[in-house]
Amino acid sequence: EQVGRNRTNFEVVPHKGIQMSYDLKISGGTIVDGTGAPRFSGDLGVKDGRIVAMGNAPADAAKTIDASGRVVAPGFVDIHTHYDAQVLWDPLVSCSPWHGVTTIVMGNCGFSVAPTRPEHRDLIMRTLENVEGMSVDALRAGLGDWGFESFPEYLDTLEKSGCAVNMAAMIGHTALRMYVMGEEATEREATEEEISRQRELVTEALEAGALGFATSRANTHVGYEGRPVPSRLATPEEIIEIAQALGDVGGIMQATQGRGLSHEQFARVAESTGANVSWTALLAGTLGPGSHLKDLEQAHALAARGLPVFPQVAVQPVQFEMSWEAPFIYEGMRVFQPVAQSDREGRKAYYADLDWREQFKEKAGNGGKIGDRWARTEISWFPTDTSMEGKNVQELADELGQDPVDVMLDMALDADLDMRIVQDVVNHDRDEIDELLHDPTTVIGLSDAGAHASQLCDAKYSTEFLSTFVRERESFDLEQAVHMLTQRPAQVFGIEDRGTLVEGGWADVVVFDMDNVGHDGKRRVYDLPAGADRLISDATGIDAVVVNGTLIRHDGEDTVTSDSALPGKLLRHGKG
Repeated sequence: EQVGRNRTNFEVVPHKGIQMSYDLKISGGTIVDGTGAPRFSGDLGVKDGRIVAMGNAPADAAKTIDASGRVVAPGFVDIHTHYDAQVLWDPLVSCSPWHGVTTIVMGNCGFSVAPTRPEHRDLIMRTLENVEGMSVDALRAGLGDWGFESFPEYLDTLEKSGCAVNMAAMIGHTALRMYVMGEEATEREATEEEISRQRELVTEALEAGALGFATSRANTHVGYEGRPVPSRLATPEEIIEIAQALGDVGGIMQATQGRGLSHEQFARVAESTGANVSWTALLAGTLGPGSHLKDLEQAHALAARGLPVFPQVAVQPVQFEMSWEAPFIYEGMRVFQPVAQSDREGRKAYYADLDWREQFKEKAGNGGKIGDRWARTEISWFPTDTSMEGKNVQELADELGQDPVDVMLDMALDADLDMRIVQDVVNHDRDEIDELLHDPTTVIGLSDAGAHASQLCDAKYSTEFLSTFVRERESFDLEQAVHMLTQRPAQVFGIEDRGTLVEGGWADVVVFDMDNVGHDGKRRVYDLPAGADRLISDATGIDAVVVNGTLIRHDGEDTVTSDSALPGKLLRHGKG
């Protein structure tokens, strides 16, 4: 069956009658229900937020969406976002719904904003500034007086504030550790008493409705003053002990892999608690071509033991746009540790130092392990000479007969660090991405929506997947692809009543044109609090987005505002 053909106008048709059987009807579409079952043509009837008719919906409706030639699917479930702060000033959580997302999970990598004591708020915001690429001025302006301290209070605030889409939140280890240990959380291991207190607080959060517990030991997670984020100072034993709360109450563990936190520890948590564990991220090309295969082997070994451990994979290159004032891509390197601890003038001094440059080249120059990155790097912003923008860094270095590191750092200094580069860091080989996506142990994740706001925008992951891997590469059939964006992530994260279209279920729906679904790349805007900048991505081919029966997007425009009654629900315990 062909879908997305012979349609030029998308219509929402209001009905003028008095008596209506449905609040909303989506008629004449190709229905793909999210389970992997074969597509079929028909209608959806929606009443009081739920699907009350599916396939045949003969009654009249207050509002009708003509979906002829379109796919009608469950709203997409994004299990890896960082909207924890943004949702409090932007309840429309732009730009995820633009790409068909109707449910988000927050708190990933341990970066929740609760629990946080008032005296630690600035430290948490400065940590988020580094790891989420958002200015601390924007966070201060956006969060205001916060209005919460404990995680249960944060959940209550989310519920009261409202959201255009459904929300689920995990308690994060970085905030948790800071709450219990203060600033020493960035400096030392926790005592037995401090670990016990953290477990108590996770239990409290889970009982209040947290979806799970999230942590990270990734060396790329560098906080304020170049310090490791608090969770990186946790021993494996601390993490495993805190995670036992999941066995007591229920919930998922999400973890970002790092030294001392990998397959063995994931297995121990899954075995001892029975909880699902989902880790980030299984990416292609981290250590060169084929480097993902070792992780896949270990994932298969855990699956063979019956352990519910699910690697998250990304559908697109991990592409950062960074300035040399905030060089996030490289801050996990030991050579960058003193740079991260320096102010602007101090950073410039390191960049000019020839001995320091030689150390950097050993890791990232033409002779380093990741030297080919410069061939995947372009100059995206150089106000000193705009003709340089769009140039490939390796090609430019070759023309000049120099090392690309020298070219970049000289340009950065000439521009007083006011320049940006855009780089495909990892996951750039689409054949290898394809292999990861097909693996039965994996789940699509790592959109990072809301994080690294000035450096990337991967909230477009769903439209990228549909356009690249379904339409262009024909690697997945439509039913399988929709399942991977909907029911599969919902099941892995224990989110109930979402990710499928079924009579009696909540009406979270996306209507899209398979021939045109995609995105328009990225653009920079200055709409964060305090006028701070971020990258956003506009979707194409997404005709309608419905959350709990309410139309929130139509023909590329919001149909609700942040001041209106928003339909999204807080999914306590993954339900709601």
